Amino acid sequence: MDFLTSIIDFILHIDKHLNEIIQTYGTWTYLLLFMVIFVETGLVIMPFLPGDSLLFAAGAFAAQGSLNVVVLFVLLSFAAILGDTVNYWIGHYIGPKAFSGNVRFLKKEHLDRTHAFYEKHGGKTIILARFIPIIRTFAPFVAGIGEMTYSHFIFYNVVGALLWCGIFIFGGYLFGNLPIVQENFGLVVIGIIIVSVLPVVIEFVQNYRRKQQMGREQATLEP
Repeated sequence: MDFLTSIIDFILHIDKHLNEIIQTYGTWTYLLLFMVIFVETGLVIMPFLPGDSLLFAAGAFAAQGSLNVVVLFVLLSFAAILGDTVNYWIGHYIGPKAFSGNVRFLKKEHLDRTHAFYEKHGGKTIILARFIPIIRTFAPFVAGIGEMTYSHFIFYNVVGALLWCGIFIFGGYLFGNLPIVQENFGLVVIGIIIVSVLPVVIEFVQNYRRKQQMGREQATLEP
C-alpha cells in the first residue's frame, strides 16, 4: 500500500520529483528516464509507472535547459520501441504454452481469434494503446500472444512510439513552462490521465448501451 501511495504521489507531483532527480543525478537522469519508459512499456507487471506525465514533465524541464529535448525524444522513443518489442516477444513465447490445452479456460480457439483480430486491427490498436495508461502495457503483450505478424507489429510500434513521445515531450517543451501550467502542474497531470482514459470509458459505455439495446430487442421478439 505504501508503494502504491508513493507511486501516486510521484505522478501527481512529478515536476518536483523530477527536479530533485535532475539536481541529484545530472546526466544520469537520461538513463533513469529510459529505464522507467522501458519498464512501463516492456514489463506487463509494471503498468502503473508514469508514462504520459513523465514525458510531458521531461519536455518542460528541457525547455528550462535542464535536459536536451532532442536527446530526450530520441532516447525515450527508443526506450518505448524496445519496451513494446520485449513485451511482444514475452507474449509470443508464453502464448503457445498457455493455450496448449493444459489450462481449461485458455482454449486454442481464443488464441486463433486474438490472432485474427490483431492481423486485422492490430496496427490501430498498437498506436492508440500508446496513449492509454495500462492498456499500452498490455497491448504488445497480447499482440505477441495472438502471434501478430512481427513485421506488421514493429512498423506500428515505431510509429506509435514516435507519435507518443513526440506529442508529450514537445508538448511539455512548448507549454510546460507557462505560468498557469507550472502553478497547476498536478491538475495538468490529472487532466492528461483523464483525457488518456476517456476513450476507454466512452467505448465501455457505448458497448454497454449496445448490449442493453440488443437485450431489449431480443425480449420484444420473444413470444
